[in-house]
Amino acid sequence: MKAAQIKQYGNPDVIEVIDKEKPEVGPGQVLVKVYASSINPFDIKLRSGIFKEAIPVNFPFILGGDFSGVVTEAGGGVNNFSVGNKVYGSANALSGATGAFAEFAAVPAVNIAKMPNNLDFNEAAAIVLTGCSAVQALVEHMKLQPGQKILIHGGAGGIGTMAIQIAKSVGAYVTTTATGPGIDYVRKLGADYVVDYQKERFEELFEDYDAVFDTVGGEVFENSFKVLKRGGIIVSMVSQDEKKLAEQYIMTAISQFTKVNIEHLNMLTDFVENKEIKVNIDKIFSFDKIRDAFECKEKEDVLGKIVVQINN
Repeated sequence: MKAAQIKQYGNPDVIEVIDKEKPEVGPGQVLVKVYASSINPFDIKLRSGIFKEAIPVNFPFILGGDFSGVVTEAGGGVNNFSVGNKVYGSANALSGATGAFAEFAAVPAVNIAKMPNNLDFNEAAAIVLTGCSAVQALVEHMKLQPGQKILIHGGAGGIGTMAIQIAKSVGAYVTTTATGPGIDYVRKLGADYVVDYQKERFEELFEDYDAVFDTVGGEVFENSFKVLKRGGIIVSMVSQDEKKLAEQYIMTAISQFTKVNIEHLNMLTDFVENKEIKVNIDKIFSFDKIRDAFECKEKEDVLGKIVVQINN
């Protein structure tokens, strides 16, 4: 099979598409023929070495997490998936799998779910991490309710676009931050109010919000406490310094590390199959153009996901 691996940290030029044996499926795993994957900021940071101190990898390393595909073999103890099932999930090699940027991947069955029946492979691969991040934050942590007000930072980003749509489907009032072409983009997704963060300071405009979902961090995270009502909740994808501020403002603050698992994927599937989420793909690249796909993600203004089509 073909797989995209790195032997050292660096820019997209360190990615090599090589031939190697298909992985063997172990107990609790399934072997999947991968049809598509998508690029997340995590993939870029891992490849570039930003995480090398906190999350070192063993070279050679097959990149990629998000995927969609078809089960070709089920290992011992796997009873909920059968050969031929269309599935999606995470094949991250740091989480017991063998990497999504490959024609085949061995994946723990707990990290996949059956694909939404109204998506194709490219669409399914585009929403795994972003969709699970939004579901985990809004449904699991916030328990967002109809009529509540939520501020979503980075609305035009991958996670933000999913969060806007899920919040609207719940019945919440959604404010989000964006700028440039992202402003019209998030409005089309259903945002009720859009803050141009290059021209306005959100903390001077709002108060008494029930929840904030932060995908930006830093000063944005710190100022977000000012718009929350007493007893509100903020979930951040990037900030780790939440305890002191939460105590100061008498609120709940959670630093989220996304879990791509069958529970979150099944919740995501429910939203998708009820036609409450639109999948936004910016560009699709063939597997042999995976370096170009990374270059596009890192250097261009991308609205939507970058998908790598691995098998046809």
